Amino acid sequence: MLIRRLARPMLASIFIMGGIGALKDTPNHAKGAAPLLEKATGPVRHVLPEQVPTDPETLVRIDAAVKIGAGALLALGKFPRMASLLLAGSIVPTTLAAHRFWEEHDPQLRSEQQIHFLKNLGLLGGVLLAAVDTGGKPSVGYRARKSARIAKKTAKKTGAKNAKKTGAKKK
Repeated sequence: MLIRRLARPMLASIFIMGGIGALKDTPNHAKGAAPLLEKATGPVRHVLPEQVPTDPETLVRIDAAVKIGAGALLALGKFPRMASLLLAGSIVPTTLAAHRFWEEHDPQLRSEQQIHFLKNLGLLGGVLLAAVDTGGKPSVGYRARKSARIAKKTAKKTGAKNAKKTGAKKK
């Protein structure tokens, strides 16, 4: 549908640009992410496998790569549901790290951060809608239920035919 072909790149554009911006200015993004990262990983850091990155700059680079890669996939309409889920997972920590309006004391800064927080909340809603958009095709759940009903009917018919052949009575 034409709307999907237009809307997906529009939605993806902010993620792609945000990812590029994070790669260009990784140290400043890492400074913003560090307090949230410390709260999230501090209590469990000693039990995390050593392969799990906990360095803020590394995590900012990973997040930027997810935003650019998943954003590009969404814009191109390739694996749009998976790309949308990745973007949804990426925007939550970004929003919590960068737009903590409740911690601002200056009313002007508080208002600006609240606007950015709500903007990101709206983007989260958009990518969640994109994640469940089946493009007019039946969902996996619907197809699974339909296949189960067909299999059940086929099994009943096959069982009835076998019962006739063997002379067994149907219960």
